[in-house]
Amino acid sequence: MKSFLLKTAFILVAINLNAQSKLKKDIASIKQMCGCFEITFEFSETFIYSKDSLYQPSKNKTDRGLEWAQLVVDEKDRITIQHILQVGDSSDPYIVKHWRQYWLYQNQEFYHYDGDNNWKYVKLPKQDVKGQWTQKVFQVDDSPRYEGSSSWVHIDGKSYWENYTDAPLPRRERTIRSDYNVLNRGNRHEIKEIGWVHDQNNKKIVRSDNEDLVIAMEKGYNTYKRVEDEKCSGASDWWEENKEKWAPGAMQATNSGGSFETTGNADRRMMEHSKSHPRMLKSTRADERRARARHPRARDRRRPPRRDRRGACRGRGGA
Repeated sequence: MKSFLLKTAFILVAINLNAQSKLKKDIASIKQMCGCFEITFEFSETFIYSKDSLYQPSKNKTDRGLEWAQLVVDEKDRITIQHILQVGDSSDPYIVKHWRQYWLYQNQEFYHYDGDNNWKYVKLPKQDVKGQWTQKVFQVDDSPRYEGSSSWVHIDGKSYWENYTDAPLPRRERTIRSDYNVLNRGNRHEIKEIGWVHDQNNKKIVRSDNEDLVIAMEKGYNTYKRVEDEKCSGASDWWEENKEKWAPGAMQATNSGGSFETTGNADRRMMEHSKSHPRMLKSTRADERRARARHPRARDRRRPPRRDRRGACRGRGGA
């Protein structure tokens, strides 16, 4: 009996140590997405299933630039990374607050997109999310884009997280497409020696009360090649100047209290507002150009004085 108890205790200790080791690997992988990156975004429709003889697939799309990924929240079960685009001349760059990713460990509460600007609240049992990380993605205006839960996998020298979840039309399609209302996103984040890759296998869906009709498949392949942090100094300086305005939305996300619990107060208000104001979700580059034309002095205000960037991810993306 004593021998049995000792063996059981040994097994439990081993399981606990393995879980702690796995959690540390998960956290390290998420933080590897911090830092300065040369980015390439590529999207292409691959298979067409629409029966419409006049169907026109989206043109292939490729964009490049620099992106600063700023660590905003760093806790054992909660990590937030704010992405900031830096485009144009490095001596006088144009800065665009980009998307935000928010990671929660063993999160049970979700808002899943259901088409036509509707979101459904879902609460999963603890056993369904054990050991998993939820990734919540927010748009440039901090409105919700999509969220899903899966386990990070570390095997054969690879570290990746992958998940399928529904989302609104992406920014690249909102102003040119109205023939589908849901994008089912197949997301895979894989850490590489050069940085990381966001690999996507997406379905363009027409959702009605009775069925989902897939009209096309889309491949997305976004590469993040790590470069010296100094190359993103314009973006990191911009964050230091503007973080008091934007950081609260990233830091207040919580799992308790009221409705829209999982997104926090700032994101809850944004979501509620967006449901009654769909155009709020349609920010485009044309909008940005028009805003710059109306305010020609904006270019002079966007670069704050240089300052120490302590608090960003250091080294190979760690905090």
